[in-house]
Amino acid sequence: MSTDPVVATRPRNRRQLIVEAAGRVFSERGYHAASMEEIAAGVGISATALYRHFPNKYALFAECANVSVDRLVTALDAVPPEAGPAELLGAAARVAVTHRASGGLYRWEARYLEREDRRRLVAKFARVVGRVTEAVRREHPSPAAELCGVAALGAIGSITMHHVSIAQRRGEHVLSEAALRVAATDPFAAAGQPRCVELPAQPVPRTRRAEILAAAIPLFARDGFAKVTNGQIADVVGLVPSAIYRHYPNKVDILAAACLQAAGLLAQAVGQSLDAITDPHEALVALAATYVAYSFEHTALTSVAEAEVAGLPAELRQPLILAQRDHIAVWEQQLRLVRPELDPRQARVLVHAGFGVVVEAGRRLRWQDTPEHRSMVASLVVGALGLR
Repeated sequence: MSTDPVVATRPRNRRQLIVEAAGRVFSERGYHAASMEEIAAGVGISATALYRHFPNKYALFAECANVSVDRLVTALDAVPPEAGPAELLGAAARVAVTHRASGGLYRWEARYLEREDRRRLVAKFARVVGRVTEAVRREHPSPAAELCGVAALGAIGSITMHHVSIAQRRGEHVLSEAALRVAATDPFAAAGQPRCVELPAQPVPRTRRAEILAAAIPLFARDGFAKVTNGQIADVVGLVPSAIYRHYPNKVDILAAACLQAAGLLAQAVGQSLDAITDPHEALVALAATYVAYSFEHTALTSVAEAEVAGLPAELRQPLILAQRDHIAVWEQQLRLVRPELDPRQARVLVHAGFGVVVEAGRRLRWQDTPEHRSMVASLVVGALGLR
């Protein structure tokens, strides 16, 4: 028997393992809250060993963002040029579900990339969008083909933004079918029949605390929570930075207040829209119209709440998680009444797919708030849910 000591060997794919672990941490905690030590622990190495592969956290983050989109590019490049939307969206769904734990970086965290890195990432994603748009236009000729293609990808990408447990194959099927329905939707048919939605107004700031919150929200939306300083917020309100602490003990308390305001406004809007509606199909159409109107009218507030909630401490995040679950439950209940063949998990995945449609379609329309845009996006959400 040999008595030679066993020498540990470094896995040849260690860099890949690091990127995968980092992608999960960045997606779960956000760029600024993630630490190199936490990422290293996920791979089972020391932070010192991690720095041998990546000189700093930014370099690792940029690699993760590129790998996330490169997977999509590679998957779609493998599909024959003459393939239709079904093949392309099916390939995208496989990538999204397989890498759901790390695939959401491009949606919110990519704003922390430096300009040139962000430009390269946008160009790669544009290649994916172009390929899907071309296939959609061949099968469903329409001036809205690009919007439908982007929205279809948004439905698929939604799987990276929540934790609903669903089997790989079933998840791929639910998402690809939802995306195909979105691709086949004619949003212009709804644009001529805009649905009027009255939303509760965002509170007028009448106290210094409310003024601080109102000043912080657009700054958080534009630059990201981590980059905004109390000094910037104070400048907008006309205060010295130290005065902020009289109203909010920490900057994170301002973020929590913004997220709670978003949840409260949405809950009010939903309650208002469903008042006196008893038919579940009509209720879902109203929910779609309300969520779209809310997203367009309160774009800064909703983007802050969706992008930054992961960075909140657990005790501040918990009330927001409960509020989101309550909101999803309203959609799920109505959807299962209309489509009883769905189980609860499938229904929740579809509801999130509808939200993903709103995010990507809204961005493509540059959040230009018009009745036509609202109606178009709401019709795409209805398509994602399978209500037609």
